[in-house]
Amino acid sequence: MDKAELIKQITASIGKVKVLGLTKILNEQQFDLRDLIAVTFHHDKDVAFRATWLLENVFLQKPETYLPQLEYLLSGINKVKHPGPQRHYAKIVMHITNADAPQIIKDKVATLDFEPVVEQLFDWMIDPKVKIAVKVFAAEALFNLRRRYDWIQDELKNQLRFLMRNGSAAIQVRGKKLLKEL
Repeated sequence: MDKAELIKQITASIGKVKVLGLTKILNEQQFDLRDLIAVTFHHDKDVAFRATWLLENVFLQKPETYLPQLEYLLSGINKVKHPGPQRHYAKIVMHITNADAPQIIKDKVATLDFEPVVEQLFDWMIDPKVKIAVKVFAAEALFNLRRRYDWIQDELKNQLRFLMRNGSAAIQVRGKKLLKEL
């Protein structure tokens, strides 16, 4: 499958079964992750969303295969504008920074400059137009990075408290959990 065929496959609405099937195909073919990442910036927000959903699945199922592309994947995070892709990019960052991430991921993450990613995650938390799921995943990722950048902890506490003042049940639950752990 090439990039054009992938776009054709995800132009129409797809569900989880199709995503898992395409994920399997892309992993078996060792699809060029740069091509998949490029599709996550597609002008059609639905195509971009589906591509990012695939990216999350492809990368998180076999991170060791795509590890050399991690820096490239993260380098475009500030260009993610649509809500669906924001959610999946934030979720990927949350997973790769998690304490339970495979050691090979932790080692790679430790070599990368995460400040631009951290700035973007905070921007998403602050932006009132950004969906709550994005904010929740961004908060969790920032929590995971709090020991790497010591200034994150206080800023994250402030942002969580602000969001929880009038926030949804999702941010209330996650915010309480994270504030307790902070």
